[in-house]
Amino acid sequence: MDKIVFTPAGGEKPVEFYVLDQATLRGITYILVTDTEDGDGEALILKDTSRENDAESVYEIVDDDTELSAVAELFRDAAEDMGIDLEK
Repeated sequence: MDKIVFTPAGGEKPVEFYVLDQATLRGITYILVTDTEDGDGEALILKDTSRENDAESVYEIVDDDTELSAVAELFRDAAEDMGIDLEK
């Protein structure tokens, strides 16, 4: 499982996430991540908001309910195979 480090804006402490899956919807890339490699952890869906010429990727938590529902469907099968319950 790939591990990535996110550096939040505002100088907050970097956070490590494990990437479970990646999908694209309408040309936008989304990743399903968790905060633990094994066991119970929190899963989040992040949206790549970086521009084409950005040196690094920029991700934001998907919090719009309509968008979250659509993207969660893309990850549902993979998540279930890993024992992750994606709430609607």
